[in-house]
Amino acid sequence: MTVQDSPSLFSISDTKTFEACALAIFNYQYTENAVYQEYCSLLGVHPKEVSQLSQIPFLPISFFKEKSVITGKATPTNTFESSGTTGSSTSKHFVTEISLYQESFRTAFQQFYGDPKNLCILALLPSYLERTGSSLVYMVDDLIQRSEHPSSGFYLHNLKALHQKIVELEASQTPTLLIGVSFALLDLAEQFPTPLKHTIIMETGGMKGKRKEMIREELHQELRKAFQVQHIHSEYGMTELLSQGYSKGNGIFATPPWMKVLIRDPEDPLSLQTEGKSGGVNIIDLANLHSCSFIATQDLGKVHADGSFEIIGRFDHSDIRGCNLMAL
Repeated sequence: MTVQDSPSLFSISDTKTFEACALAIFNYQYTENAVYQEYCSLLGVHPKEVSQLSQIPFLPISFFKEKSVITGKATPTNTFESSGTTGSSTSKHFVTEISLYQESFRTAFQQFYGDPKNLCILALLPSYLERTGSSLVYMVDDLIQRSEHPSSGFYLHNLKALHQKIVELEASQTPTLLIGVSFALLDLAEQFPTPLKHTIIMETGGMKGKRKEMIREELHQELRKAFQVQHIHSEYGMTELLSQGYSKGNGIFATPPWMKVLIRDPEDPLSLQTEGKSGGVNIIDLANLHSCSFIATQDLGKVHADGSFEIIGRFDHSDIRGCNLMAL
């Protein structure tokens, strides 16, 4: 099977089709992506020897800070850039076909939350709005527009206005989604604790240097207490991907059918762990067709038998092994 022969990425419905598409995309990206091909070559991996997912090399995510990870000859139409602390380098994701990103996040959101038109969508993403090139802002802005609700929109630092809007929406029993960066949601929780019955709280992670870091369980406990809700939802995405995972509670994430999480051995980054064991998070994102669909992140996690996964932390730089190949 070739990429051209593959069925629509967003209509994948079974493991066999996913694996066939992934192998076809691996061959395409090996051939048309110079950075990925050189990395595979340094590992001694050639497409002729790859017949299953476990044999596909995963590109360390740090390459997006140093290289232009592009598959094919098309010129990028959009550049997404990660946030970074002062003086630190940032990742850049050069996107040559923005429609793939649009179809990916729109289809996934529909699968997990239904039509955006049935929701009022509020966004509390100050650290993302204050810079350019955020893929998260691009996605949320699109969902806000598609919701068509007159009260949908972004909020920067005016937490009082956001609180008043939430109170109005609760009074009218309007189904609402509040998606926010962790530190801003905690600010809202501390300044305006409000019992919610018709609002979903979704955190996207990240203290962005504004607060001390805390584990997801502690964060969710604080938010559940302030808003008197049973579950806090989460979004798992990153600049280098074009797909997202979602959690509807307890930090257990599910992926859309064209995305898959695998766990690598922290002592041997080229080997995969069995289900239930923790290690480094590898992601297959088939929507990343013209970039790299096989990415080794710096997150630590574990995968369950049903394909759901948890994020349990991040690698310290001193813990990353086998990465001398990053200096291509």
